[in-house]
Amino acid sequence: MTPEEKNQRLSDHLAQFISEHKKTSLEKVLENRTRYITVVLEDIFQSQNASAVVRTCECMGLQDIHVVESKSAYSVNKKVIKGANKWIDLIRYKAKASNNIGDCFKNLKEKGYRILVTEPDAEGSSIDEILVTDQPLAIVMGNELDGASKYALQHADVKVKIPMYGFTESLNISVSAAICLNTLVPKLRQSAVDWQLSLAEKEFIRLQWYRKIVKRSEIIEKEFLRSIE
Repeated sequence: MTPEEKNQRLSDHLAQFISEHKKTSLEKVLENRTRYITVVLEDIFQSQNASAVVRTCECMGLQDIHVVESKSAYSVNKKVIKGANKWIDLIRYKAKASNNIGDCFKNLKEKGYRILVTEPDAEGSSIDEILVTDQPLAIVMGNELDGASKYALQHADVKVKIPMYGFTESLNISVSAAICLNTLVPKLRQSAVDWQLSLAEKEFIRLQWYRKIVKRSEIIEKEFLRSIE
């Protein structure tokens, strides 16, 4: 039995412990999940801001969020995040001697992402002008105090800004993320781009979600795997 076949049998077994209503709801969410757009959080130091962005990303159907922790460690504010982190994949680049943001960009580039770095610069492209093409998009959000790092700005494919018409020159990071996603995600869904997860990705994520939904899933899984060996 291949690992894929074993996981499929395990998924089918765990499904027995989940209500039909819950499974229908899960499948609806899974059908709307995407990795075509992702968000990068660079050194966000306020847990409520990071948690608010994660919550927004999950609501908008994003599966992956990249968190760069060169100076500030990622932490969760449970009152803000409302459990949204259970359903997404968090790719963390933790503080170390090397260039964390560089490692993140390298990973994204290898996967074909076009990197958009948010910056309230007069020369930046408006988020409204960004087109959805056959190249996936990564939106980089800099920290609350300094914004995006020099490295991020220098290695961006495009610097983007949110049009503003008042005296204040910046928005809260969670608001910025929400505006960017609410601009790009509808464009993606209305496009001809194949933005949904692959069958293999859905099967893998479904199993992870089943494990989180089913009570005592670790014990049930262990007993089941022992029975089929």
